[in-house]
Amino acid sequence: MDSDDEQLLRGRVYGHDQPGPRPGQRYAELVGGPLDGLLLDITEWTGDDWTRVERDAGVALPTELGRFGAGGRAMYAPRPGDPRRFDWSGDMP
Repeated sequence: MDSDDEQLLRGRVYGHDQPGPRPGQRYAELVGGPLDGLLLDITEWTGDDWTRVERDAGVALPTELGRFGAGGRAMYAPRPGDPRRFDWSGDMP
């Protein structure tokens, strides 16, 4: 992915075709890795969802942009002290 592709993705919402965030929704910014700059919609996450994410050390987001290509997943976890930013921790098949 070149810098033009990266600029195109920045500010977009992961998993949605919309060009940017919608009013009334809550988002976390994905930081680093193949999805850097995308926003993850966390609007409907409950306390149980946050507990699972913290227990499992993050979320595995399907993407073709990571090290394993189609079928691969990028791992992101909430940043300690700043849950509105999810840091990349690696890719997995």
